Order: sequence, then C-alpha cells, then structure tokens
Amino acid sequence: MILPLLLAVAAAAPGPADARTPDSRSVQARFDQCAKLSDTDPAAAQRDAIGWAKTGGGVAAAQCLGIARSAADDWKGALDAFTTGATLATQTHDDIGAANLWVSAGNAALAGGDFAKAREALSTAIASPVLSDALKGEAYLDRARAAVGAGDSQAARADLDQAEKLVPADPMAWLLSATLARRMGDTARAKADINEAMLRAPNQSDILYEAGNIAATDGDMATARAQWTRAAVAEPDSDAAKRAKAELDQTGGAASQPAADKPKAQGR
Repeated sequence: MILPLLLAVAAAAPGPADARTPDSRSVQARFDQCAKLSDTDPAAAQRDAIGWAKTGGGVAAAQCLGIARSAADDWKGALDAFTTGATLATQTHDDIGAANLWVSAGNAALAGGDFAKAREALSTAIASPVLSDALKGEAYLDRARAAVGAGDSQAARADLDQAEKLVPADPMAWLLSATLARRMGDTARAKADINEAMLRAPNQSDILYEAGNIAATDGDMATARAQWTRAAVAEPDSDAAKRAKAELDQTGGAASQPAADKPKAQGR
C-alpha cells in the first residue's frame, strides 16, 4: 500500500524545481525510467539514483532513490532519501515539491515503524499551505496511524476527523475511524463510520472484518459472524480474511446467511 502511494505523490507533484529547466523533459524522462526500474530491479534503480545524485540530479534523484529503497523495503533509507529531497526542494523554493516529499518521508517512516519521525514529517507536510487537499487528507490519515502506533488515541481521533472531511471518498479513512472508535468504546461512532466505509467499498475484506468486530463488541454475534463470513470469501488470501476465519472458528463457524452486500447509511 505504501509504495503505490509514494508513486501517486510523485505523479501529483509538478516536478522538482531543478527539473523545471530547459532540459526538463530529459530530467523527467530519467526520473520516470528510474521509478519504473524500481518495480523490477530496486537495487539497480538505487544505483542509478545514487549515480544521478552525484552528477547533480538533486531533488529528482533523491525522490527516485526514496522510491527505489521503498521498493526494497529499506524504509530507513527511504526516509533519509525523501528527507534529503524535501530539504533540497525547500532550498530551491519548490514548496509544492517539498510538501509532497514530506508526505513521502512520513509514509516511509510509518512503514518502518518510526512513529515519531512519521508524525514529524507528516506534520511538516500538513503545515504547508500549498499541499493539495487530497494529499493533506491522506497525510492526516497517515499521521493518525502513526499516532495510534505511538499510543496517542486522542491525537489520532482529531486527525481522522480531518481526514474524513478532506478525503470523504476514501474508505480507509472511515475504516480507521471506525476501528479507533471501537477501541475507544464509542460503539455508535464505530457503527456509523463502518457503514460509511462499506458504502464506499462493500466487498473489501478488512472493512467487512472490522464490521464483524464492531457487531461482536455490541453483542450481535449473528451479524458479526455474517460479516466475518463475507470477509473470509471476499478476498480469501488477505490477512483480514485469515483473521475473519479465525474468529469464525472460535465463535461457532460461518454464518449461513451472509449480510446484504450494501448496508444502509447510518447518520453520525
């Protein structure tokens, strides 16, 4: 999930300042080639990015190095590369590029389990007045995940509220909000938010699994088993499906009547 988002951030940016030169097309072409190479040979992409950086590749080279290291699951190295890119972008007055790269740095830190660094990088991105609403919403979403990892539920709640406002079409915002509400004992909020998630992604296993968890917390085991059954068959190879099957094994097996595919919306 992290790497596609990093590539999306790269695509959303208008290009680093040092790429917007008379030969910007050649710089963009080299960046695209390096990023594409990350999909098939991350080690080669890293070598290319490092060589490019040594010859003045600047922000674009640092960004590609971050993507290549992310593809290799080197999250600490990716964080360092994206941070370098963001710093270089700031120095060249490329505010949009810097904000986007801070989002990427935060994602890399989050993937690597460094919640303090993730919150720091994402806070820098969120504070930027030029970050698009879509990326700001995703940054709030990821900062909430980092806050949960750091054990700060109240900060996570505030960030998820902002994410729901900025990226209401993203089912992940509603899913994470519902999960946090359940863990904080707010079952009404959890039910409302999981219904919003299911309206946007009615056959996504992690959403169906959480719907079962919320129903179980509310004492409705028939609905819980029905949702876990749907989660188990919707994406059978997913982690959520495996967890759903485990819950079904512990609570008496699969439900014979799976819940309807599209639940009714519930008010906040």
